Amino acid sequence: MWYWLLKFAVVAPALVLGYAPRWRGREHLPRSGPFVLAANHTSVIETAIVPFAVNRRVTFVAKSKYYRGQGAKGRLLGWFLRAIGQVPIDPASASSAQPALDAAREILLGGGVWGIFPEGTRSPDGRMYRGRTGGMRVALPLGVPVIPVAVIGARGSGPWWTWGRNGSRRIHVTYLPPFDLSPWAGREDDPQAWREATEALMARIREVTGQEYADRYPTPEELHARDNR
Repeated sequence: MWYWLLKFAVVAPALVLGYAPRWRGREHLPRSGPFVLAANHTSVIETAIVPFAVNRRVTFVAKSKYYRGQGAKGRLLGWFLRAIGQVPIDPASASSAQPALDAAREILLGGGVWGIFPEGTRSPDGRMYRGRTGGMRVALPLGVPVIPVAVIGARGSGPWWTWGRNGSRRIHVTYLPPFDLSPWAGREDDPQAWREATEALMARIREVTGQEYADRYPTPEELHARDNR
């Protein structure tokens, strides 16, 4: 109940009236059955914009620190994430990744929709960074559709009345046709297959976004600088 109430009473007015994003490719979204949404990640707002046009509940993982926020704003964010059923994960802890992946499997086995940002964190500079393989660790063995999502314009975006200032512009979200997993058939439990499939998925998204690719993970220093701008 909370998911739909918050989506249409809180998120919808903020997005539609404030940001006026554009969504394309909705015909590629399965109307039933499990699937994975996988998007590039340059801005916090993508967590709301990517699943918004999906007429089904989408569950993401969220950094566990957001559930432990301090002050009224932090507590409100933690409550919001719990209310919409998001799954907490500590990106720095290998031990926390497995429970999150197990939760994702349960979501998909139950016919649900799992949303991921394969990069694992927001890009510190707008480039696309190396994807984490967790999504393919789950999707390949289950054989569920993976829908690539290309987001353009979210980094540095602002409400419509700021467009044209400091590079702010309209956000465009494109849902692409299901990603072909057949090249990795029979290798569902092979870590090398997870890596290959992840790289191919990221390349497909990059074809649309036009982002420069950094074949590495962001450094702690880059992420710290991003968070303190």
